[in-house]
Parts: sequence; structure tokens; C-alpha cells
Amino acid sequence: MISPAFFIKSLEAYGIDFYAGVPDSLLKNVCAYITDHFDANHNIVSANEGAAIGLAAGHYLATGQPGCVYMQNSGEGNIINPLASLVDREVYNIPLLLLIGWRGRPGVHDEPQHIKQGKVTVDLLDVMGVDHEVLSKDEDTAAGQIEKAAKALKNKEVFAIIIEKDTFEDYTLQNVETNGLTMSREEAIQAVAATLGESDCIVSTTGMISRELFEYRVAMNQGHERDFLTVGSMGHASQIALGIALAQPERPVWCFDGDGATIMHMGSMAIVASKMPKNYIHVIFNNGAHDSVGGQPTVGLKINLPAVAEAVGYKSVYSVDNKADLEVVLNKVSHLEGPVFLEVKVRKGNRKNLGRPTTTPIQNKEALMQFLKK
Repeated sequence: MISPAFFIKSLEAYGIDFYAGVPDSLLKNVCAYITDHFDANHNIVSANEGAAIGLAAGHYLATGQPGCVYMQNSGEGNIINPLASLVDREVYNIPLLLLIGWRGRPGVHDEPQHIKQGKVTVDLLDVMGVDHEVLSKDEDTAAGQIEKAAKALKNKEVFAIIIEKDTFEDYTLQNVETNGLTMSREEAIQAVAATLGESDCIVSTTGMISRELFEYRVAMNQGHERDFLTVGSMGHASQIALGIALAQPERPVWCFDGDGATIMHMGSMAIVASKMPKNYIHVIFNNGAHDSVGGQPTVGLKINLPAVAEAVGYKSVYSVDNKADLEVVLNKVSHLEGPVFLEVKVRKGNRKNLGRPTTTPIQNKEALMQFLKK
């Protein structure tokens, strides 16, 4: 394995001192190092990966120095448009370094949502005309690869460095921020799920929220047929829930969302509100962090999400930060006409022994579809 300090200092030697992106578990050690050693204007956890391309492009326009955009390979879909229509050599010809965590690499066991993306990670870069290297775990070899990347950037090209599992040595974030909240996300999820009626269904977002909902059902000896666990496609749970709510207007539909996922495609809130689904309840579990990939910060607790919901037209808007207030609001929600927006502020972190869903995505889909026929 290589040292995060070695890697970042090597990039710095070639003039790279601006980072933006969406954190990934394979990059958590290097992202932690960046967080500790670069100020907030030189390391921006962006709304989504495409937005990070825009940030790096703006930095280059202002300074003449290329930026580095980090992401999980699932974010490649979000960068295709700005890669092709902004930084490409046939458009604005802006150099850019991509740092991509390779989840689901063929031959390496991973979760189902990463399998397809893992297979096409390199192919997508090839189609886009982006030269790339899989970073070596040997520092001498890695140094040569970084030099190759620097030469490409000097020629105003886009270059991608692909990161496999266990490439970076451990690095513990020194500047740890706590949000001061006391209620855990898991107990908040349990409180909300316990209030649902027998015909209600839930669409839960990717990451810890779906895992904690799954384990709640197990603990309560309940089936999973009422829940759609959105294990991939981060940021789109609200629209999956809206599709169900519009098709079955008599069925209460709950979206269990996260702050990072909501911010990633915040425009979807406007679409939910514009359709005025009376049976739609949007619950945001907001801890101000990308908890599933190392706890890197979001702006979730620095912005007023309920004000956004109110501005775009949700009929009822609430925000709570403790279990007592949550229970009071939940007693009201079932009697309200939607769309309802409920922000639940929770502390960072999760149980260390938190498991993963034991059903496959297809089993989950088929069970839900049978439930929705009732």
C-alpha cells in the first residue's frame, strides 16, 4: 500500500492543490488526508460528481492550474456530460485529473449495485477518450504513473487514476467535526418505521439508511416486502417514491432520504412538490455527513433544507432534532395532506456491527411489486 501523504505531496509537486468531489470508501484515507491539509476553498465536497468537474474547470480558468476530482466509479455517469461538453479538447480543452475508486472490479467480491459499474469503469473512460492508469500499490511505480498523469495535464488532457481496494495506507482524520446531536439515525428510522400503517410503503436511499431499515425489520420479525431498498443510484430515491405515489394515490408512500443524497439532486424536491402527491411523505435523516464512505462532511446542517422544501411547495414542513419532538410530529403526519417534508437531524455514525441486506435487489423488487398489487 502507499501513503496518502506520499500520493498527495506527489500531486502537489506538479501544481495540483485543488480538490473537489464526492467521497468514496476506497478513497476515505486519502480524502481524510486532503481534509486535514487543505482549506475549505481547496477541498470541496460537491453536490455531485458533475458539479465537481465544473468546480475544477472554474479553478483552472482562474489559476491556470488543473484540479483533481475524486469519486466512486458510480459517479462516472454524472461526469459524462461535463467531460464531453465542457472540458473535452474539442470544446474548452481544460486539463483535469480524475481520482476514481474502482468498486465492483471484476474478480473482486462486492455488493450487487457495484457489479455492472465495476465491469464498465474502464470502458467508459475509453469511450470518453480519457487516458488512465490503475494506481500501483508500490510507491516507486506509482510515482511514474503520477508523472505520466502530470504530462497529460500539461498537454491539456483529462487523465484518470483508478484506485483499487486497499491501495492506500490507513490515515485517521485529525480534524473531526461532531454535530452535537444526540439522536442516532437508527433510532430515528425505527421511530418512523414503527408508525407506518399496513398498506404504507417505504423507498429508502442508498447506504446506511437502507441497511438500518432492513435490520429494523429483522429485529421486529417483519418481512421486507413493504420497503424498496435503493442500494445504488444515489440521489434518486425521492423520484422512485414519487413514481409509486402517483401510480397509487391512495397508498401512503414514504421516502427515507439522506442529506447527501438529497443535495446531490436537489432539483427533485421541486418536482415532488409540483406534482402535489397527497400521499407522499419525504423524510430526510440529516447528519451533515456522507456516513457510508468515511464520514466526510456535507453542507446538510449548514443549509436550511426545510426552507427549500417550503419554497418549492411542500404542503407541510417540519424539522426535529430529538425523539420526543419526532414522535409529536409523527402523530400529525398521518392526518396531513402531502407532500409532507420532515427533516430529522441526527448524530453522525452507526453501529460497528451493522449488517447488509441479505436479500438480493431482484428479490427485494419482486416482493415489493407483489405487495403493491394488494
